[in-house]
Amino acid sequence: MSNNNFNLPDYDIAASTRIRLARNLSGIPFPSNMSLSELEELKKKVKSAIIDSHTPYAKTLKFIDMKDVPQIELGAMVERHIISPEFASKPEGRAIILSNDESISVMIGEEDHIRIQVILSGFQLEKAYDIAERIDTLLCDKLSFAFDNELGFLTECPTNLGTGLRASVMLHLPLCESSGEIKELRENINKIGFTVRGIYGEGTNSAASLYQISNQITLGISEKNAIDNLKIIASGLIEKERSLRNSLDITKASDTVFRALGTLKGCRILNSGEMMSLLSVIKLGVSLGIIKTEIDAFNILIENQKYMLMRKYGEISPDERDIKRADAIREVFKEITL
Repeated sequence: MSNNNFNLPDYDIAASTRIRLARNLSGIPFPSNMSLSELEELKKKVKSAIIDSHTPYAKTLKFIDMKDVPQIELGAMVERHIISPEFASKPEGRAIILSNDESISVMIGEEDHIRIQVILSGFQLEKAYDIAERIDTLLCDKLSFAFDNELGFLTECPTNLGTGLRASVMLHLPLCESSGEIKELRENINKIGFTVRGIYGEGTNSAASLYQISNQITLGISEKNAIDNLKIIASGLIEKERSLRNSLDITKASDTVFRALGTLKGCRILNSGEMMSLLSVIKLGVSLGIIKTEIDAFNILIENQKYMLMRKYGEISPDERDIKRADAIREVFKEITL
C-alpha cells in the first residue's frame, strides 16, 4: 500500500489541513429558523450557483441530498471528516456538494446556510485556503451574502462573525502528550486566540495523539493574518514535537514500536481505542525510521472506524466489528517483519 502523502510538507507530524468558511444569504433566516420548504429553496440556489456554473470545479463536484443518505453512510462521512457530527444528526432539509476525491465539501443548511470546507493531507494551509476562496468567489458571484461593513460576514454564532474562517491543522503529537507538555501548550495557545480540540473537533477527545489546532478569532483580523498566525503556532508545535523525537532513546523507542507492531500482526480482536493507540505508535515508528513502510497509519485508522466497517460489512455487532477490524489490520501489516 503506497501513498504519496509521505512527500507532503511535515507529513510525519501534520496529518491534515482544513479550511472552513461560513457564509449566509441575505434576507432570509438562519437555518435553525427556516422551514423545510425554505431549506429546499436554499439547496436549489446553492446547487445552481455551483453545479450549473460550467466552471472546471463544477465537473468534479456532485450534489447529495442528505435525506437520501443511509444512517451508516452518514456516520462514515463524519469519520472521514467530510461532514460534522451535528450536520449528520439532522439530515432532513440538508445537502452537501462534494468533490470526487472528497477534499472539497459544501455543507448546505448546517448552523449557517453554507459551510465551505477544504481538507488536504499534510501542512498545506495556503493551498487549502486558495481552493476554498475560489469556491467562495464562485458563490459570491451568484448569490447575495449577508455582510456588514463593520462586522464582516454575518453568521448565526457570533464567534464566527467577520471572516467566517476556521483554519485548522491536525497534528500527531505523541511525545508532547506523553511528556505532559500538551497541557501547558494547550493553555498557552488558548491565551493567544487559538484552540486545541480532539480528532473530530469541538467537544471530542484526543485519540491516537492527534490534536486539531485552530483559530478562534474571526473578527477584526484578515483571513491572511489568521492563516499566517496559525502557521506560526503549528510550526512551533511541530518543532517542539520533532525536538522531543530527536532526543529519544532509539532502543527503547524501537522496543515500544515493535511491541505495537507485534500486537497488530497477531491480534484476533481489536477495539477502536486500542487500534488508534497502536497505530499512533506505528506512525511514530515510521517517522523515526524504525519501521520501513509506506503504509499510511492515518488512512488505516479512518478506514477501520465503526461506521466505515459497517459501510463495508453491513450492520454488525460491536464484537463482530472488533473481529473484522483485527482481520483487516493483520492483512495490512502482514508483510512487515519484526
